[in-house]
Amino acid sequence: MTTFPATRLRRLRRTSRLRSLVRETRLDLGDFVMPLFVCPGEGVVHPLEGLPGIGQRSVDALVDEAETLVALGVSAVLLFGIPEEKDEEGSGAYDEDGIVQRALLELRARFPELVLATDVCLCEYTSHGHCGILEGEDILNDVTVAHVAEAALSHAVAGVDFVAPSDMMDGRVAAIRTLLDERGLERVGIMSYAAKYCSAFYGPFRDAADSAPQFGDRRSYQLDVRNRSDALASSRRCAIRAGRLPVQRGDYEPSARGSQSRATRSRCRSGSRCRLHGSGRVRAPPGCAVRGGNRAVRGRRVSGMRDSR
Repeated sequence: MTTFPATRLRRLRRTSRLRSLVRETRLDLGDFVMPLFVCPGEGVVHPLEGLPGIGQRSVDALVDEAETLVALGVSAVLLFGIPEEKDEEGSGAYDEDGIVQRALLELRARFPELVLATDVCLCEYTSHGHCGILEGEDILNDVTVAHVAEAALSHAVAGVDFVAPSDMMDGRVAAIRTLLDERGLERVGIMSYAAKYCSAFYGPFRDAADSAPQFGDRRSYQLDVRNRSDALASSRRCAIRAGRLPVQRGDYEPSARGSQSRATRSRCRSGSRCRLHGSGRVRAPPGCAVRGGNRAVRGRRVSGMRDSR
């Protein structure tokens, strides 16, 4: 039964200040994390066509970029590594002198307050581009989990705050947590990619990290986009041992040459509605993606997680 005219909900929508007063969702730079891609070399800045404003950078150039980001107010970055060499087992992922490990050491020394997170997966480091160790064309789950845990450990030793396993192997969050705790690294958090769908939404990151599979696809370990319950169950399981579940923007682009959506242009899932990008008062750097922060999923809120690689 309607309560009109006693109840008039539009009263709270009448002016911009009223709307701001009752707004449920607010974004600021504390809710964003900047993806950074680190590559071999010196003085290297390689722009990425699929991610405007983002580029592959050598460690020295990455430090310069981080300095700019910190000055803009960015409080967290997520590192992806592009190694000089790849092999069947992705050994560069857990090399103590690997590209991400060197970047972590430099960034931690220069920016002690900057939150450092790292993508933990083997796909950037394997010659075949898959996220695990192969036997024929099959991914060996348990062997892969051991390698992923070692990669996370090497990042933790180098000074990371959060490791973000994105491989979608069963049991990897528990294995990482156990190994880190055994080595006295309880302070390091896990930001699990719990619901990672096998789709094209993360295509630009595949290109940026040079991690596209050389054969087949990732359907045997990433989630089917049609299975919402699978994503919810995976998120609940990971939330038990992981401190955060990331929420990543996903934009649909019918054509690589077609016009981009408003959210893609603004680099924020809120599009022109975002207070950061729409008001002009605070400007977020290009490429920022919404992160968990105080809005992270903790076993309850799992809607909106879309990711693929």
